[in-house]
Amino acid sequence: QVQLVESGGGSVQAGAPLRLSCAASGGIVSRHGMGWFRQAPGQAREFVATISGSGGRTYYAESVKDRFTIARDNAKNTVYLQMNSLKPEDTAVYSCAARINPSTSSVASGYANWGQGTQVTVSS
Repeated sequence: QVQLVESGGGSVQAGAPLRLSCAASGGIVSRHGMGWFRQAPGQAREFVATISGSGGRTYYAESVKDRFTIARDNAKNTVYLQMNSLKPEDTAVYSCAARINPSTSSVASGYANWGQGTQVTVSS
């Protein structure tokens, strides 16, 4: 069974950085696209970033573009999300998932095998 475990969240002041990690089993990082999503209390889950299975393509939500960077390390079976210049509106539970259904019309869809998430809280 594929398992994903997120870590690296915490409470920081606005403008600070954080790096989130998503450790995976079964070699899924090298064989599938991987995505990061977030969900604030009372809000729907939203797409943040994704990286292709081949590693050559990345996509970001407009709200995080130029501040966040997604990367993979296939040798460690891990996907990272480097978050810089954090804002209070970035506060949410961040989860990673594998894009197991790539034949979709949007890079924000087709994901499954969700991790349990890690909390990020940004204070003004």
